[in-house]
Amino acid sequence: MALKRVILEMGTGNDLHGGDYTKAALRAVQDALHHSSLSMVRSLGLNSKTMQVEVTIGVQQPDKVDAAAVKASLPHGQVTVKVVKGGLNVPAEQQADMAVIASAAVAVRFELP
Repeated sequence: MALKRVILEMGTGNDLHGGDYTKAALRAVQDALHHSSLSMVRSLGLNSKTMQVEVTIGVQQPDKVDAAAVKASLPHGQVTVKVVKGGLNVPAEQQADMAVIASAAVAVRFELP
């Protein structure tokens, strides 16, 4: 059997004040999760514990994302998290504040014939 991608969901998240990259990343992952349903897992009789979940997060400063916190936010499967340069920083015009926008791609794979 081969590992095949069965779901790919995208999400965006932000932290409007404070520039917290992890908070934006977590919100992006939750946004992606809320757009998908794993009903096919039950329909096909698959075990959600065996699914491979690959999360890719894009932010302007990847080293500022707590990948372990992102991983812990996923409810099922064997999760890996990769953080890459992407997303967007939007500085405030009047003060030393910044909005951080994160992008997330969540891929789910199963061993299937």
